[in-house]
Order: sequence, then C-alpha cells, then structure tokens
Amino acid sequence: MKNVLTLFTILLTTFFLGSCSEDDSKTPIEPVVEDNFIRAADMSYLPLIESENTVYYNADNQPEIALTTLKNAGCNTIRIRLWKNPADAHSGFNEVKAFAQRVKQAGMKVWLTVHYSDTWADPGNQTTPVAWQNLSFADLKTAASDYTTTILTEIEPDIFQIGNEINSGLLWPKGHLINNESQCLELLSTISSRIRSQSPTTKIMLHYAGIGSGATWFYNKMTSVDYDYIGLSFYPVWHGKSLPDLKSTINSLGQTYNKKVVIAETAYPFTLTWNDWTNNLVGLENQLIPAYPATPEGQKNYLLAIKSLVKETTSGIGFAYWGTEWVAFRGNESTNGSPFENQALWDFTNKAVPAMAAFKKD
Repeated sequence: MKNVLTLFTILLTTFFLGSCSEDDSKTPIEPVVEDNFIRAADMSYLPLIESENTVYYNADNQPEIALTTLKNAGCNTIRIRLWKNPADAHSGFNEVKAFAQRVKQAGMKVWLTVHYSDTWADPGNQTTPVAWQNLSFADLKTAASDYTTTILTEIEPDIFQIGNEINSGLLWPKGHLINNESQCLELLSTISSRIRSQSPTTKIMLHYAGIGSGATWFYNKMTSVDYDYIGLSFYPVWHGKSLPDLKSTINSLGQTYNKKVVIAETAYPFTLTWNDWTNNLVGLENQLIPAYPATPEGQKNYLLAIKSLVKETTSGIGFAYWGTEWVAFRGNESTNGSPFENQALWDFTNKAVPAMAAFKKD
C-alpha cells in the first residue's frame, strides 16, 4: 500500500509540474517597445548658464536640475552644439564631452550638432576653424575626418549632425555648396564615411534651414552623400507661418529621398514682453501665427501642433525645441543676457512652462 501511495504521489507531482511548465510557456511576454520618436531639446547653453548659478524650477515651483525636469516631462534626446576652438571654451570639446556624459547618465540620447567652426555656423556663416584656414583641400578633408574620429571616440553621440544649417555648404570657402559644389560634397562624404566605418549605429543628419523649394533643391544636391536623417529648421519668424506647408515638405522630402525627417529646430514665444535688456528675436504680433497667440497656452499648442503634424506624416520621426534653456540668466538689466528668454521653456521666474507637455510620450 505504501508503494502504491508513493507512486501516486510521484505521478500527481509530475502532472502538476508539467501543467505549470505548460502554463508558463504560454504566458505572454510584453515586448520591449523602443522609443524611436525623437522628442528633443537643444540645451547647448546649459553649462554656461549653470556656471553663473542659475536655478531652474519645475512646474511645481520646486528647484530642480533642468535635465531632470526635461526627462520627467518625456524628453528623450538632448541636442548639443560643438565648436572647434571657441574663444571662451563654452561649447568647446571638453565642455561638450562632460555635458554629453551627464545627458547619458540621465538616460537620454545625445544629438551632437558639429558646426565644423569655432563659432556660429548658419546659412550666412560657415567660417572654417582658424587652425584649418591655411590648409590645402586635401589636408582640410583629413583634418575634418580626424576631428570626426576624435568626436566619435570621446563623445559617442547617438545622432551626428554634420554641420549646422548648411544651406550653402560648410567650411567656407573650400566647402561652399554653390561656389565649390564638388568639394562640398566630397567633404560631407568624407565625414559621413568616417562615421559609418567607426560607428555604424550612429545616425547621420544633414541640416537645412527652411522648407519648400529651397529644401528640395538642397537635398537633391545631397544624393551622393550617405546619411539617415533630413533635419529642417522651422521658425515662423523666418520660414513662413504655414504648418500645412511644413507638413507637405516633410512628406515630399521623406518620400523623394527615402529618409526620415526631423524638425531639427523650432521655437515659439509664451509672451512678447522681455525679462532683460538684451533685444529679443521675436517681439511683434506680426511675427506670430494667428492661431497661436504669444501666451503660455499658445506656445504649448504650437509645439503640440508641431509634434502632431510630424506624427501624421509618412516620414517624420521627431522634433527638437531650440533655446529651451536660454532664460535671462544675467539679470533683468543685462544687455548680454538672452534674446530668447520669451521663447524658452522656463518662464521669467525660471519655472517650467506648460509647453513641456509636448515632450510626453504618446
């Protein structure tokens, strides 16, 4: 009898273990959904502003590290500009490397805007770094490639933007797109090839300021360059007030060139007043889109509209807000403070504004 009971116990145990194993194998496993929609903030001035003891506050009016506020809002990428040898070291290699490390530690991706200049590069300025100005074209390519290697090795960005608003090329005069088109494309291809070979997972962006036919003309010139993302600047004050035109440009460029498209820079005011004596870039009613007044809600609704239209396109993959951190950090009578404090994402008391809601993951 004892042997029968023992055998029965063994069979019963085996049955239940088998049932548990079978049930476990059928338990659905939640897939890990990667967050691929870029919700970015350009925070390039943050190291400078923090060095002057500026305190930022979250929406609850509590002091909080600015990167933490952004991360909690849903921002997943921080855009940082890099200058070669800036006059005061801000936005230089060492500062950017340290800042990028902070961003990674905060759990966000690093989008590096490499200006290939010692100072601002934009449609009207693409000044070759002083250290490279007397180089032959062959040596300039080598210098740019070696510099790119150092950036990839030391900073390891997730997104590498080759130049900033390179409507007419970069590294002028040798890399001017109109005057020296073949050399411009050769420079871009040399840099792109270096990124691809050294860091295959890094996404490469080419950045144009504006929309419409100009953007089409530019990216048509870029067909020989290997890159991943089309980056567009869109500011209503400079690039028109039509969001439908912006949406149409994103769809057209993405489909024509088989690329993902990012609004690489945009901004909008929450007021037309000012908080220091530095002249603001936007301060007039006629610079606004009528549907979006210069109020905290107007700014929020503008950025939500930008996010929504990008998501509605076939090729849009994200957006970046520019001047996010640029509050009037030197006091309300400073003439060298911020021309952008009424478009920042912290208000005149350095409190996070409602537009932060646009960073929320949908």
